[in-house]
Amino acid sequence: MVWNPEQYILFSDHRLRPALDLLSQIPLIAPSVIYDLGCGTGNVTSLLSQHWNEAIITGIDSSREMLEKARKDHPSIEWKLGDIAKFSPTSKGNLIFSNAALHWLDHHETLFPKLLAQLRPGGVLAVQMPNNFTAPSHQNLYDLAQTPEWIDKLGSLVRPAPVHNINWYFDMLAPMADKINIWETTYFQILKGKDAVLEWTRGTALRPFLQALEGDDVAAFEAQYAARLLEDYPARQDGSTLYPFSRLFIVVQLADG
Repeated sequence: MVWNPEQYILFSDHRLRPALDLLSQIPLIAPSVIYDLGCGTGNVTSLLSQHWNEAIITGIDSSREMLEKARKDHPSIEWKLGDIAKFSPTSKGNLIFSNAALHWLDHHETLFPKLLAQLRPGGVLAVQMPNNFTAPSHQNLYDLAQTPEWIDKLGSLVRPAPVHNINWYFDMLAPMADKINIWETTYFQILKGKDAVLEWTRGTALRPFLQALEGDDVAAFEAQYAARLLEDYPARQDGSTLYPFSRLFIVVQLADG
């Protein structure tokens, strides 16, 4: 999937807040090796670098477009093109950080143990994942893609919700962890502008669907989706749109030695 960095950062303030909330819960004083998986444009990686300025930090992403902007904006950090599903560094980390990336991957029952295996003793895996897949913003997209008009072109892109519930992650991770901190937060985001929720999803969930279409189909599908969104997310009296967005947070620390 091709990413558009400029579209993604339109709501950088709302996208940054969960990363800061995750960062505040990491129980490490001076990690020496840090990996940021799915680093995107590098804004959060830069915060990690500022927070632990003595650490060796590597940002990893599968998008050349995102990494190009990351290198331009943050030239002092090491950036690597790679598939985070196959993450296997030559040097294990004290901290593996991933903000809004792992939900793009399936098979979390094997993915998370593999990531924990790449940590040093006492290391931390810190993850934030959107968990909004049953919300109208996402459900309308999936339902529309499966209508007779679009199912042949888009039906294969609809996948089961990739993020499980808190109990599932706790039961899987607790036996491997010395400490585990897990919680969910719903952010009631106040978005500005016309078709605000559509603009939000253009940077993430909507992208693979639009990229699978050609010509007039792109505008036609987007217009139908926009109409559905406006029914579920009407503009408030001041013109803003209130967009609840749920996110799941997991901080796992291994035993020290």
